[in-house]
Amino acid sequence: MPIIPHLIVDEYGSFIGKKSERLLVTCRGEKRVEAPLLHLETVLIAARGVSLSSDAIAACADNGIPIHVIDSRGAPVGSLYSSALAATIETRRAQLMARGDRRGVAFAKAIAAGKIRNQATLLKYMAKNRKERQPELFQSVRLLADEVLDHLAELERWQGATVDECRGQLLSTEGRAAQKYWAAFGLLIPAERQWPGRRTQGAQDAVNGALNYGYGILYGAVERALVLAGLDPYAGFLHVDRPGKPSLVFDLIEEFRQAIVDRTVVAMCNLGMELALDEQGRLEHAARKAIAEKILARLEAVEAYEGKRFALRAIIQHQARRLAQFLREERAEYAPYEAAW
Repeated sequence: MPIIPHLIVDEYGSFIGKKSERLLVTCRGEKRVEAPLLHLETVLIAARGVSLSSDAIAACADNGIPIHVIDSRGAPVGSLYSSALAATIETRRAQLMARGDRRGVAFAKAIAAGKIRNQATLLKYMAKNRKERQPELFQSVRLLADEVLDHLAELERWQGATVDECRGQLLSTEGRAAQKYWAAFGLLIPAERQWPGRRTQGAQDAVNGALNYGYGILYGAVERALVLAGLDPYAGFLHVDRPGKPSLVFDLIEEFRQAIVDRTVVAMCNLGMELALDEQGRLEHAARKAIAEKILARLEAVEAYEGKRFALRAIIQHQARRLAQFLREERAEYAPYEAAW
């Protein structure tokens, strides 16, 4: 029986049950896959009409396996965890208190700075192979990457006793850096993909659809890391809290979008992988499955971190724990993850 660390259930009408020490997925009475609980790390439900047995839910909870649900565009719908993971009052109390002091400001600045650095690094990494073949494109992308980095100095000018006092300025700086990043990103996408610029809600093109779907999968990995670190995913700093919005997930994910999703989508586009859309402008089933498999594989890719090498999924967990330590004032500062390619 194959080892399945990430179970993807993306077929309408599927049923997830428990058989002995395995999850069994069937559809219309036919067996699709069996996943041993021993090796399983996550369950991703990426289709409507999927049902689960209470035994399957209990088995996942007992084994610390989260169940994530996303819609056809990759937007997170919900997640199921063991209730025992919420018993972390000391960390959550520190998290809520930090919203009103310098810790919130420091973390928000660190997240924005880490995002900007990783955007510039990815652009330079993706452009380096174009130096000989497409020198003009190489120069354009490198110039935009440097302009993205120029915004780092601007971040340091924004001051405030609490994150609420400087959030608008931080987001403005981050947004202007992102405009240059996405302009350069578009240059790295083959012209036949017809990149219209970055679109989030309601995207009708394949590249934005792939990005949004990939981010939806990454949301689940980041939320799991935060919950395991004892943090509340819904109490953020850089992003404003709203009912039903996991703002701390939106904060921490900023460090990892480029290394995990953006890099993967650029590679898929340049390798000529098909990303077909249906009549409603959504990615077809085969495209969603391919993206999910690529993103989950990228999460297991090993990268340099703190003088050692870890899977990116483990690096996300390390960063979540370091955030918890920083908020509890067991660590002097929070340093964002910076990809080194």
